[in-house]
Amino acid sequence: MTNQPPFEDPLARVAELGGRALAAIFRATKLVRPNRPIHPRGVSLAGELSRNGSPLGGGSGLDWLDHPGVDTVEARFSRSVGFPPRVPDILGLALRIHSNRQDSEATEPADVLFASTGWTFPSRIVLLPRLNIGGATLTTLMPYRGKRGPVLLGLRTLQLPPHSGNVSDAEAQLSLDTGDWVLGLYFAKPAGRWIRAGELRLRTAEEGADTPLRFNPLEHPLPTARTYRWTERLREQSYRVAQRPANTASSSTTNERKPMSTVTKVFNSPAAEVWKVIANGWLYSGWVVGASRIRAVDAHWPEAGSRLHHSVGAWPLVIDDSTRVTAVEPGRSLELLARGWPVGEAKVAFTLEDQGTQCRVTLAEDAVRGPGKMVPKVLRDRLIGMRNRETLDRLELMAAGGAGN
Repeated sequence: MTNQPPFEDPLARVAELGGRALAAIFRATKLVRPNRPIHPRGVSLAGELSRNGSPLGGGSGLDWLDHPGVDTVEARFSRSVGFPPRVPDILGLALRIHSNRQDSEATEPADVLFASTGWTFPSRIVLLPRLNIGGATLTTLMPYRGKRGPVLLGLRTLQLPPHSGNVSDAEAQLSLDTGDWVLGLYFAKPAGRWIRAGELRLRTAEEGADTPLRFNPLEHPLPTARTYRWTERLREQSYRVAQRPANTASSSTTNERKPMSTVTKVFNSPAAEVWKVIANGWLYSGWVVGASRIRAVDAHWPEAGSRLHHSVGAWPLVIDDSTRVTAVEPGRSLELLARGWPVGEAKVAFTLEDQGTQCRVTLAEDAVRGPGKMVPKVLRDRLIGMRNRETLDRLELMAAGGAGN
């Protein structure tokens, strides 16, 4: 049985709940960024990590760090949220360390993740957005379990590449292939003083192109270093979600087969009754989700080219605009161009299939112009589908109640 500190199990249970919450956030973010939900863009780096080593009886309590040596490093610098370069963001530096030790303790590569935090306690365990890497400090945020208790690792810039000091944003500083980015490596107790343990030298690799490497300190731990159970519980679920490959082939096939978000429902009303509701423009605010009122309807609605003038939103945030019929086959289909600026314009298509006393109704929609079209399609389809399922529910009730008669 593992000798865990007495607080470890309760803390692990709390961390697991936090891990589930993070995983849920990452699942939602993957709708927009299916490949990398956080740290979406990065700069590939390479270099060396020099470990000073520590005298007997001192040091960090992590055997790997307390032995002197020089390791080869692959790295990725990135901004966590992915804000524009001129906006402060959580800076991240992921290291893959290839140990050059010749003993049997260290043969596999190890991953260590650093993020921008404060340097003093307690800010060293708090994520902080930064703009400039020169003044940023980075820590592992969560401790390793050393022989002498919890150990944090930290990095701070000692030297930037020449000519990068007058560049304000971090990515631009590292894109200058003019020399090394030199950082001091430190360790500390969570509330203790920082002790210099080595030096990390990095330079841009392949002209700063991003790397396909996925870093995971749970799968690639530091040699001989252990982690606390609560840190594993907090990380493992979100890492699994974040690093799950995007099913691009499946998404592409779906988009080709169904270019518009489409929902279908069988009504317990004949097609003629459903069409009466659709053909009455004054009823649209009663069943179209988002329409708050109808201000005017052309006399020849729903003929091609006719319009209804609607408002969307709730008072006092009401937008007045219009919807135009682009194609119609009475009793069977209707195509509309719905406007709602400043959100934009959408193409909407209704199809009715008569099934005697029932009717199969299909509603397809997608943004065609404006800011709404900038929303990634996988997320756009989900949002439109949710709204249009409610729209069909309302339309069915109105048809069943004879609203169009």
